[in-house]
Amino acid sequence: MTAAALPELPVGRLVVWRHGRTGWNAAGRFQGQLDPPLDDVGRAQAAHAAPHLLAGLDGQDAVVLSSDLVRAADTARVLTDLMGVELQLDERLREHGMGAWEGLTRNEIADRFPEQYADWLAGRPVLGRGGEETAAVAARVLAALQDLPPVEVAVIVTHGGTSGRLIEALLELGPGQRRVFGPLGNCAWSELARQSGRWRLLRHNFSAGPLPEGVATRRAAQDTGTTVLPGTGGQPGPDPVQDADAVG
Repeated sequence: MTAAALPELPVGRLVVWRHGRTGWNAAGRFQGQLDPPLDDVGRAQAAHAAPHLLAGLDGQDAVVLSSDLVRAADTARVLTDLMGVELQLDERLREHGMGAWEGLTRNEIADRFPEQYADWLAGRPVLGRGGEETAAVAARVLAALQDLPPVEVAVIVTHGGTSGRLIEALLELGPGQRRVFGPLGNCAWSELARQSGRWRLLRHNFSAGPLPEGVATRRAAQDTGTTVLPGTGGQPGPDPVQDADAVG
């Protein structure tokens, strides 16, 4: 996506927050636009992360816009309850549609659709799967952001694949540069700001850290892990390799 194709957005700062864990995330099952709910860990992640997100808004005038899928909306609602603002839902922030892959695990896809799976692993276009093209995902999310009110910062609550396509579009990365950045972990977030006429990634895959004692499990610790850009602070941790959608 070229600089000329990027629309002007009514906000200069974006916080892109991925939803908490679902049972399908834990199982490595592709969700796409199907609608499994948060599991107990996912709800705990949202409650743990929301105060940290709120503190990072620095009292700026903010709006929260979320995918209407329940795993994202329920994550977002924890933050809006703290902020005392109305949650706005938009179907254009839904996850990347995965067509015939939705509801299947990686192993099931590798067995049933080996050529498609090989293309996906290599970052090539996946033909014959159905669902959405990468460019279409970025276009619908950018269209939703154009409809935001003119506020200082917008928190965008979305999904692993969709967040990746949005960040790639804002940073003007071409098809050959996909997967330059690792995927967001469950309930992790990235922050971008418009500076000198271009969008800049200020922090990526930032999280509130491990869940409190008694809530976290080994799997939950993986899901709240974060890869942090130099100088941003935070708790570094492993990539969320169990998540199917995040690198779709």
